[in-house]
Amino acid sequence: MGIIRKTKSVEVLLNEFNDNASGAISAIALVDRLDSKFNKTTIYRVLDKLEEDGILHSFLGKNGLKWYAKCNGCSAAKHSDIHPHFQCLECGKVDCLQALHITIPKIPNRKIEVSQLLIQGKCEECFV
Repeated sequence: MGIIRKTKSVEVLLNEFNDNASGAISAIALVDRLDSKFNKTTIYRVLDKLEEDGILHSFLGKNGLKWYAKCNGCSAAKHSDIHPHFQCLECGKVDCLQALHITIPKIPNRKIEVSQLLIQGKCEECFV
């Protein structure tokens, strides 16, 4: 099930990610930012559709919060933009880390379908 047409809610949500190209945005932050324009259900429904279409990917951050970021080269059939994420423990900023090459070990008698790596510490602004 993909996005059939570009509605106002889809356009507004995509603009949020275009304005924050290198980082991720938590679902809660999106609801807080957009609650005057759309209800929470609409925001979550559009986020789910954008993820299904390979436009966004999601991962769990600190305290189990769901975060979303733009995909690079993904499609509805396959999410191929697999990379770790960094979350600053000081300011809360979350970034996609494109430059790291992480190797997931093979586990006997298991087939890994999805893996998430969240690295936490202090960002360049808070590290000073």
